[in-house]
Amino acid sequence: MCSPYHQIKSRCRFRRLGSPPPGPDQPGAASGGITQLLDRGYARQRASGPRCAWLGIVLSLLLGGVGFGAGPEAVPTVAGEIAFTRALVIRPVGRFGRWAVHTDAIEAQVVAGHWTPPRAGDTVTTPDGAVRTWESLNAKADGWFEHAAFRGGYADVTVESDRDRVMVLEARGHGMVYVNGEPRVGDPYAYGYVRLPVWLRRGSNDFLFHCPRGRFKARLVPPASPAVLNLDDPTLPDLIEGESRLALGAIVVLNASTNELDHAELQATGNGSVPGPRFPFSIPPLGTRKVAFSLIPPRLQRPGDYSVRLELIRLASGRRATLSAARVGLRVRSPGQTFKRTFLSPLDDSVQYYAVNPAHPLRSPTAPPALFLSLHGASVEAIGQADAYSPKAWGHIVCPTNRRPYGFDWEDWGRLDALEVLDLAQEELHTDPQRVYLTGHSMGGHGAWQLGALFPDRFAAVGPSAGWISFTSYVETNQAAPPDAIADLLRRSAAASDTLRLETNFISEAIYILHGSQDDNVPVREARTMRAQLSRFHHDFEYYEQPGVGHWWDISDEPGADCVDWAPMFDCFARHRLPADDEVRRIRFTTVNPAISARCHWLVIEAQRRQGQPSSVDARWDPGRHRVVGSTENVARLSLAGTILEPGSPLTVSLDGQSLTNIAWPAIKPGGSAARPAARAGAGRIWLERKGDSWALTGAPAVALKGPHRYGPFKEAFRNHMVLVYGTRGTAEETEWALAKARFDAGQFWYRGNGSVSVLSDSAYLRFSKEAVQPGRYVPNVILYGNADSNAAWPFLLADSPVQVSRGTVRVGDHELRGEDLACVFVRPNPRSDHALVGAVSGTGLPGLRLTDRLPYFISGLGYPDCTVIGPEMLTQGVGGIRGAGFFGLDWGVADGEFVWAKP
Repeated sequence: MCSPYHQIKSRCRFRRLGSPPPGPDQPGAASGGITQLLDRGYARQRASGPRCAWLGIVLSLLLGGVGFGAGPEAVPTVAGEIAFTRALVIRPVGRFGRWAVHTDAIEAQVVAGHWTPPRAGDTVTTPDGAVRTWESLNAKADGWFEHAAFRGGYADVTVESDRDRVMVLEARGHGMVYVNGEPRVGDPYAYGYVRLPVWLRRGSNDFLFHCPRGRFKARLVPPASPAVLNLDDPTLPDLIEGESRLALGAIVVLNASTNELDHAELQATGNGSVPGPRFPFSIPPLGTRKVAFSLIPPRLQRPGDYSVRLELIRLASGRRATLSAARVGLRVRSPGQTFKRTFLSPLDDSVQYYAVNPAHPLRSPTAPPALFLSLHGASVEAIGQADAYSPKAWGHIVCPTNRRPYGFDWEDWGRLDALEVLDLAQEELHTDPQRVYLTGHSMGGHGAWQLGALFPDRFAAVGPSAGWISFTSYVETNQAAPPDAIADLLRRSAAASDTLRLETNFISEAIYILHGSQDDNVPVREARTMRAQLSRFHHDFEYYEQPGVGHWWDISDEPGADCVDWAPMFDCFARHRLPADDEVRRIRFTTVNPAISARCHWLVIEAQRRQGQPSSVDARWDPGRHRVVGSTENVARLSLAGTILEPGSPLTVSLDGQSLTNIAWPAIKPGGSAARPAARAGAGRIWLERKGDSWALTGAPAVALKGPHRYGPFKEAFRNHMVLVYGTRGTAEETEWALAKARFDAGQFWYRGNGSVSVLSDSAYLRFSKEAVQPGRYVPNVILYGNADSNAAWPFLLADSPVQVSRGTVRVGDHELRGEDLACVFVRPNPRSDHALVGAVSGTGLPGLRLTDRLPYFISGLGYPDCTVIGPEMLTQGVGGIRGAGFFGLDWGVADGEFVWAKP
């Protein structure tokens, strides 16, 4: 089954939206028309088409005027700058880690509403009883604050303002910051491009920085205009000499206003260019968003830079106003040079890129080129990864981004980025589907282990270099929490991160392991462990340990860095190819979540008996006897593809010692349609379901059931053109929290995932959903912020949910908990779609809502089950503060699910 994004091909023709814009109460409209391409001869370019039109229609129906004026082209000046030179600092007051829960005594004060700015000498007692003291610290001459406290501690700065005003916070090195109690995204990797509009009220303003990496610096500058272009974080394509094709790019726009920036577009023009598609967008007050632009440059005849003028315009009441403008340069590359190609991601309709080191064939090719998918290490850009290789005569080197240089460690959304790029590059570069290879270095080596284990039928061979296996083997994590039923559910929610649980999947691939013996970054024990593990069952792997070298090394005089561009590894690749499905006689396949990884050649594991645990099938196909024989573990439902059988041939399936005979296999008709025998409903596939201890033939499962198309756990909601919907029906404080939290999450996904997430009010979302949706229209995933009392979209999407959160109460099935300080995050199927999910970030009162603020669900290597109820004790007790958690049953119900509740 291909993803919804790839079911819509780029050859379709698209139209430009022409309806009037949405109303003034919508704080965050979509990047909406972002995938709608004008019919100007570039319809072959990749796009999501009608499915992404959802967001453009929201924009065109719901945006309204706010009266932005024109602004200058210049970047903001530093006139009126407020430098942060003195702070109060405190050492860590809790414990954070790569784990779903954390402790923090200061956050506990914020959540309870008891936080007040400290004075020097004030103390805080940590959850383990230690006493920490606030102390004064001056910044160094270069503006950096440095202190041992900044390995997980805090810095607090008070800023006095003589009036209410908007300023732009420029800070780096911090994990996040509370600005007068509202969470805002940080810059832990000190990229330096995070600029946030913030509201200074007259009088004292509190900035509370959480600092995890040793130092931070910050200042406030006045915005040059109500809308500002930030050119420091661009995503730009390369142009190829002699080509003329759609060029997509994106830059960050700041809404330095307390009103919405709406009716806005980023228009791009260059010398001789043709206009590209228009991408209307909006940004909530004091928000930022990475905004797309496009154009079609002319056929350029020499390398260099192509200058593009960007204009941020606002169209309202038939008038056009330029709010800001700037220029960017696009590289023009000669054929054969490495280049960047941009595309639109179906996760959030953002612009992403991948890099290509194109093949240099020695003679006219007689077969399609191979594809080498190469994953970069931490802090490395994809184009830098591509440049580290010498060109190959027989294949293209393709490097995805992981969405950022650090990104998601090639897990979660990083993994999805790699798969998106693999699909795009195979189509764009016309590569050989049977010669696909996977490699990567350092963090990318971990990615190679991960993707190779999860998708064994996508790669003929896998070559990790200096790759770590899993977080638990590479670094100490909180995953080693004491045995506990709730902790076990949390671990199972992130089970896909555990490579060794999936190690037997490598039997389908050739493996080449490369490592330096003196690696001081990724210990060589990681490679040696995998060698020992594979030696137990694998008969087609090679191991090479280069003596005396460290993490990044190059011992030859040949082009390319040997630690990635290792000739014996590519020789191994050349000896292997992927078999076609009808060439595969035996499948040994394991998954821990069918939503992440379900398929291996002709077999699909569709549902599990215990979710988050390994589910395995060992099956043999005997074509002479038309028989499949196999054994399963923890499998509730599986399916077999008809591509391996002769049409009309009866089939026998023996599973776990039980035989089902004379199964009428669907006859595939010319043109791809299929007969629908009485044995099952559906074309080209049969389904088998385990009922108790017996297997039974069944029809195509109802789309309402859990399956690879829609499964969980909670993090799965953050994909599929996701839209963040904040509640406005509650109190003023509840509405302020919901907008701030949605803006914070959108900012986190921008920073960690180069994202561009739409933020809508509940009223805006409902107006669109009730007035504009037509039968068959694609439906995105929705994240609701608030509860049944504060978010007007709740009854529209969650009326029949067995989980209900309201003021003072959480109810999960028959289990009810009371209090105003409970948080609940959960995922449900969207009742108006056969594929979409609804996520909820909710609480029973302001303390419970604030308790969700810093849940780390955008961090890789951790997870939350389908439903998690959290009490404020989490911030002092860790896992002990989880009131309950669990997985819904395959029918999305509680009764047949698996839930664990803490003892009162």
